[in-house]
Amino acid sequence: MAGPLRIAVAQSGIDRDVRANGREIRGLMRRAAAGGARLVQFPEGAASGYCKSEIASWDEVDWPALREELEETAALAGSLGLWVVIGSAHPLTAPHRPHNSLYVIADTGALAGRYDKRRCSHTEITGWFSPGQAPLTFAVDGFTFGCAICIENVFPEVFAEYEALGVDIVLVSSYSRDPIYGVLAKAHAAATCLWIGLAIPAQCSQSLPSSLIGPTGAVLAEGGRNGDSDLVFVTLDRDDPAFAIALEKARPWRRTARLGGIYESRRVEDPRSRDRAGF
Repeated sequence: MAGPLRIAVAQSGIDRDVRANGREIRGLMRRAAAGGARLVQFPEGAASGYCKSEIASWDEVDWPALREELEETAALAGSLGLWVVIGSAHPLTAPHRPHNSLYVIADTGALAGRYDKRRCSHTEITGWFSPGQAPLTFAVDGFTFGCAICIENVFPEVFAEYEALGVDIVLVSSYSRDPIYGVLAKAHAAATCLWIGLAIPAQCSQSLPSSLIGPTGAVLAEGGRNGDSDLVFVTLDRDDPAFAIALEKARPWRRTARLGGIYESRRVEDPRSRDRAGF
């Protein structure tokens, strides 16, 4: 069993200038590494900007500059020995619309994978993005991570799927200021006994700061609410007594219960059971 793992959830400022976004990301990466984190997670659209907010048209995006910034960021990840998960639009071949993605950069500086948002919003799917096709999991120091983006936070099946895949923590990167997203993330964590990282832009933090939620559904740490860039640090520890019931009892039992066999074997044939019209 893996030992504790320290991670950081970024609350980064996002600009329409991809160069400014790159500088912001790398500055927070250095702070995350200095704080002992092995991984840092950034919000949706952190590198490219997000449609309707920083981006009014895909023609506005300087795609070559964005790629240069991502490559420089990946090189820094290798220098720091830091895993980095960054939200960005990912261009496809014309005329196809981009994906809304999370790039997963390993501590070697290599791109370890890319998650493409599968359950896009109505606005995204009709005018902005092409949907993705598959979940993404990756492992860091014995902990398994899954990825989700923004409105996928309203789909319980996304988190149930990751729980079934053996994930320990789901990284949810969003560009939202709706406090209900925090409520939903806490509920998913409590229902699936997963840690959840919720990365939110600095400009949305007054009503919805970045946070790290434990497998009991409790918020373990959250960013400031003053609109400034911030980092949230938490150490994931399976041996923490506060999580013993959630991780050692609730999660394995619920997995068995979802399969239904423990109920099938205990159902009875009884006329009073069949009759549901009387007291």
